[in-house]
Amino acid sequence: MPARRRGSARLRGPARLRGPGRDRGQVSLEFLGFLPILLVVGLAVVQLGLAAFVVQQAGTGARAAARTASMDRADDPADPRAAGRAAMSDWIKAGITVGGDGGGAVRATVRVTIPSIIPGVDDFGTARRSATMPRPQEPGALGFRAAPDTYEGAAPR
Repeated sequence: MPARRRGSARLRGPARLRGPGRDRGQVSLEFLGFLPILLVVGLAVVQLGLAAFVVQQAGTGARAAARTASMDRADDPADPRAAGRAAMSDWIKAGITVGGDGGGAVRATVRVTIPSIIPGVDDFGTARRSATMPRPQEPGALGFRAAPDTYEGAAPR
């Protein structure tokens, strides 16, 4: 049996600390460090989508309110503010103002507060959209009046 020389024996650490497999788990740690950034970017994208949806809903409500307000009262006595709210999603809280320009048109303006999904940020401002619709020049011009009686047959018994 050969004699062991002093000083030639190297102390070795555990096998998991040596060799090419020593950086196992590093990708997981890097991902955990990058995860908060990914979450913030994801929330920002969803918030921008929500803001775009609210702006689109404000435009839809303004057009519906202006269209209803421009109708002749004999044709359709509906409330323009109610029509504007009915055209938008139920969870959107909107302020609707309707007024005439003194001429032959009606202008409706809708203001909607943009909701926030980002914790700690409550104010993303408001979305404001307006629509203008012309008024009919004569009563019943929109075609909602009763059709004239055109019966030419014998009189009813």
